[in-house]
Amino acid sequence: MGQVTIYLDDEAETRVQEAAEVNGVAVSRWVAELIRERTAAEWPESVRQLAGAWSDFPDAETLRHTR
Repeated sequence: MGQVTIYLDDEAETRVQEAAEVNGVAVSRWVAELIRERTAAEWPESVRQLAGAWSDFPDAETLRHTR
């Protein structure tokens, strides 16, 4: 497992600590999860679930033929 040192100003450090506490995790876990989210190579499941949610939105074929 890698180890990284980062330097934060006082405000950022406080915000990170508060966010980790609210989520019930250690600061290092909170930062690691944020990095995983921000560097993900695919859409989150919550976004994928929206596919087809708008019944009046044209499908891919319709969009391709309107050019």
